[in-house]
Order: sequence, then C-alpha cells, then structure tokens
Amino acid sequence: MSSTFYMPSLNVMGSGSLAEAVNYIKEQGFKQGLIVSDSVLNKLGVVKNFTDLLEKEQVASIIFDKAQPNPTVGNVNEGLALLKQHDCDFVVSLGGGSPHDCAKGIALVASNGGKIADYEGVDQSKLPQLPLIAINTTAGTASEMTRFAIITDETRHVKMAIVDKHTTPVLSVNDPSLMVGMPASLTAATGMDALTHAVEAYVSTAATPITDAVALKAIELIQAYLPTAVKNGENIEAREQMAYAQFMAGMAFNNASLGYVHAMAHQLGGFYDLPHGVCNAVLLPHVQRYNAQVCPERLKDIAHCMGVDVLGMSAQEGANAAIEAIEKLAKVVGIPAGLTILGAKEEDISLLADNALKDVCGLTNPKQASHEEICQIFKAAM
Repeated sequence: MSSTFYMPSLNVMGSGSLAEAVNYIKEQGFKQGLIVSDSVLNKLGVVKNFTDLLEKEQVASIIFDKAQPNPTVGNVNEGLALLKQHDCDFVVSLGGGSPHDCAKGIALVASNGGKIADYEGVDQSKLPQLPLIAINTTAGTASEMTRFAIITDETRHVKMAIVDKHTTPVLSVNDPSLMVGMPASLTAATGMDALTHAVEAYVSTAATPITDAVALKAIELIQAYLPTAVKNGENIEAREQMAYAQFMAGMAFNNASLGYVHAMAHQLGGFYDLPHGVCNAVLLPHVQRYNAQVCPERLKDIAHCMGVDVLGMSAQEGANAAIEAIEKLAKVVGIPAGLTILGAKEEDISLLADNALKDVCGLTNPKQASHEEICQIFKAAM
C-alpha cells in the first residue's frame, strides 16, 4: 500500500529564521504581500517589525490583522477582498494557528475561486494556493507546515476541516525568539495541542514508520520541556525544543491524520467559540481511554515516551499509565479539569456528537464509534 508524505519544501528552524524568510521572499521576486496576522501581534509591533524588514528589501505589503482566534468565513472573505484590491502576489501568515488557517483560506480561494466552503473535506481544490510563507509565533498547532486549515462557518456554528495538499505553505519559519512573549496559558494550550497531534497520529490507522518516529520524539520533548516553557517563558531552550516538538507532531498528523479528539474539539470550538488547544487537552485522555480497547500497545509506547517505566507492564496497564501521564501533564500546566468549566452544556451533547461524526478527522481514529459512544465520551469529559 502506497503512502504520500506532505510538508513544505523549505522549513527554517531556530533563532535568526525570520531574516531567512525575508531573504527567501526577496529571492522569489515577490512584489506585494498580504500579511495575515491578529490585532494583538499588530499592536505589539511584531507585524511592523516584519513589514519594515520587507520594506528594506523593497517588497511592498498590506496588513490584514483581523484573524480571530477561531478564524471565520467572514475573516477569509474580508482578507480576500483586501488581497484583490492591492493585487497581492503572495501571502504571509504571521502568528499562531488562527492567522495561518485564515491565510490558507484566503490564498486557496484567491487561486481557485468560489468560496471557502467549497473546499471543506479532502483535496477539493484543483490549483495550488497563492504562495504562502508561514511564520510561526506559537508552539502548538503546526499549521505553519501542514495541509490542514480549520475555518469556522459562523452561520452553521461548525468548524470546517479543510485537508488539502494545495494549502501547504511554500516556506515555514519557526524562530523561538518570536515565541518568548507568549503567555503561560497560551503556551500550555498550544503545547497540549501539539501533544494531541502526536498522540492521535501515533494511534491513527494511517500511521507509518515515518510518522511514528516523529510522533514519539515529539511526545518525549513535550513531556520534557512544556512545563518549563509554561513556568518560564523566557527560557529559550524550552521554547526552541517546543518549536521542534510541535513541528514534528505536525509532520506526524499532516500525514497520518488525527482522530476523535480533534473531531470533537472542532465542534466545541465552533459551537461555543472555545480555545482549540484547551478543548483538545480536556478530551485527550477520555478519547484515549476509548481507544485503549483496540490499541493498548501503542498507548503503552506513549507512556514510555512520557517518562513512565513500563517494564513488566501489560499492554492495558501501559495504556492506563499513558492516560494518567497525560492527565498529570495537563494538570501541571494548568489545563481546566472538564468541559463544564469551559461552558459546555450536556443538553448540546447529542448535536455535538452528530457533527463530530461528520468531521473528516475522525476517519482515522483506531476505533470507529457510534453516536452513543461519542456522547458518552463527551459526558465523561464534562
């Protein structure tokens, strides 16, 4: 059985990476860029610092800083209109997962036409998106290097999963110096998002030896460095190792896909406008408890990477140890204990489960669930 491995052709890591991105843009001969970011990074001057670097190389740019934490169809449409108005020939996403996903939506529709909802699902586009350079400021989503984009349809209150080879950026940039100012709560949420990516990729039915290798190394690094990054955001070693960890987790899920944690978290985010990483972190142990029925050996491997001495443990004991280790890490970094604290309501569970079962991310979960089983997982996580 054949498999295809997707990732950007160029990926720059480490301190000083931002300057390399500017050099790449200059070398490509781009003339006018749309910079997609958020209002916080723009107010902090992060966006201007980058546009000043472009200006020195005589590359023009226009800023779109309205990417919301859960980017919407409206965000994509507004950014697209600005891109067309200024005749931009490339796009830069600067920020975390939300600017990256928003930029992907803009760049994809710019080259393919229609509306972003036309591309919900797997490989629905015909043409590569407008060239996208993705500069990352968080260590979690890995959207800077994946073919995934999640866009909220504000009329249906659902998150659309767009999985398309044409949304892969041409260049990803992970400069840990851009991550130093990230608040502890965001560091925790994005770090647990990365852990979820690695765990779901490792137990996925589409896993390969390549995705297994990077998923397990990502889990090892997250266990080792996330608590430090949360406690001391100025620790550049922890920031850099988390940047590598989230990137490897992205390599894993970009090719092995995900599972029910993401399928369910997308519904919580779309329905209640909740932070994606936190939803993943709360759901992760509960979904893996369900998955342990069919892949306890894989979960035992995860326990080992999280520092558990699994020697002499049965597969099921190892799976239980992995779930306990995930819960312990979530508690250490300050993740809420349940979905009720986040505002989720039990009366909405049936609808949330309906939508979760339609999410493409659930297709590679190691055990396919009934509607009732998804409802039970939601209830356990409340």
